[in-house]
This record gives sequence, C-alpha cells and structure tokens, in this order.
Amino acid sequence: MTAPELHDAIIDRELLRSVAVTAGIIAAGYFRRDVKNWTKDNASPVSEADIVLDNYLRQALCAARPDYGWLSEESADDNSRLSHRRSFVVDPIDGTRGFIRGEDSWSISLAVIEDGIAVAGVVYAPARDELYDAALGAGARKNGQPLVRKRPADRQEPLIPAPGAVHQELQAEGLHYARGPAYPSLAYRLVQVATGKLDAAVARRGALDWDVAGAACILTEAGIGFEDVCMGPLRFNRPEIRHGALAAVADASLRPVLHRALIRIYGCPQSTDIELERHGQ
Repeated sequence: MTAPELHDAIIDRELLRSVAVTAGIIAAGYFRRDVKNWTKDNASPVSEADIVLDNYLRQALCAARPDYGWLSEESADDNSRLSHRRSFVVDPIDGTRGFIRGEDSWSISLAVIEDGIAVAGVVYAPARDELYDAALGAGARKNGQPLVRKRPADRQEPLIPAPGAVHQELQAEGLHYARGPAYPSLAYRLVQVATGKLDAAVARRGALDWDVAGAACILTEAGIGFEDVCMGPLRFNRPEIRHGALAAVADASLRPVLHRALIRIYGCPQSTDIELERHGQ
C-alpha cells in the first residue's frame, strides 16, 4: 500500500470509528427496552433499532464520502455500489437476536472496501465498551490501543465455537478442544480470535459481506488467517455478496482440520474431492 493509500485508509478508519460511537449511543436508547421487532422474508429478525441506525449511518457516512458506494443489511441493494472503487459495507446491528434478548455482545460492524479488499474496519460492541478498528497497513486496535493477542496461560485446549455439525466433524477427527461461547454477533465472534479469547471461529456457508467485512480488516491487521475454506482470501463488494464457509484461525495447526470439517459439511463450488485433497485429506 502506498503512503497516500495508507493515509486514506487511516482517515476512513477514523470516520468509521467516530460514526460507530454515535451509532452506539443511539442504539443504547433501544437496548433492553421493549423494542419493536419483526421477521424479514429470509426469516432473520430486524428491530426498529436496526432501521434507525441504518438511516443514521447512511446519512453520516455518505455525506462524508459522497463518492463511495453503499451496501447495508437493512438497505435495498441497487448494485450502484459496483460502479464505485470504494464502498461502505455496513451491518447496523450484527447479532440482532442477541440485541432483542438483551445480551451484550451485539455489535455495529462497518467497513470500507476498495477494489474488493477491506481497507478499513470497525467492530464496536457498545454494551461491552469494546471498539475494535483497523486500517490496512496500520495495524489493529482495541479502544485505541494496539490489539495484542493474549491467550490465557491456563487454557490447555483450543477454544472454538461452531455449529453442532462442525463439532461432530471435529470430534470425529480426534481434535482435542473446548467448545467456545456462541456470541450472537459473527463479527464480534471473529474478532475474539484476534484478542485471544478464542483460538478459531467459523461461519457456515451463506455469510454476507456485511457480516464479516469489518472483522476481516481487523483480523488481517492482527495477523489472523481468515478465508473462505474453498476459495481462499475473501473479496467484497462483488455482484455476489454471499460467501462459502469461513474460518478464522490463530493457530495454523488448526487450519487443515477446520477446513476439512467445513468442506465436508458445506461443500465447495467445485468438486469436494478435489478441495479435500488440496487441504491435506
């Protein structure tokens, strides 16, 4: 990344950070209240807080960067973003189910995508007072300080949250590990691999750009491997915003077994046998 590009990424990171903090204040007015909520056509929940935050974020971010595209979970996608080199990718409340239940690990996930790559990202968990951010080439931070992975010294086995079917595959492989906490926010869960609270985190096939783009930049800058188990490094703001099964892994020794498990369960666009061979089966 050139010096001007790095400067732009840092400026965008600061914009995302500032807007996320204000969004968190707005969201706090709805959290643990009798918030209106309903179910979307895809059976996922949405609350009035999601819509209020989406409106605020779009107004604030697009006013600051009118030449950027826009992609959000709570906005209709007209594909105009595809004509922009840079775009915002936004999830106003990641972990809406947890938000509605009053759990505190929901997050606001924001990213700037340039030529398919997340160059700035923020994952903010207001109820936990944790703000993670990164700019490509400038490192990852937690609450403004360098993000340093700290794995508890007394943790003997890897801590990995995953869907039940993935756990069955990992156990069949003979992997010795402990089941991690199932944070309702995928973005927050992924970032915990960078903090050391988790040793790996996975996502079933079907995660969308807004679910993971903010975390992707943070994981990259924290030195954590994060990829589609079939297609490799993630690319964002494409016509197809849905991804295959994903894995974030801090310990490289966990990568082959996690990738094999996810491929067996969710498959790949190409021959599963070929992909299994590629991943060491």
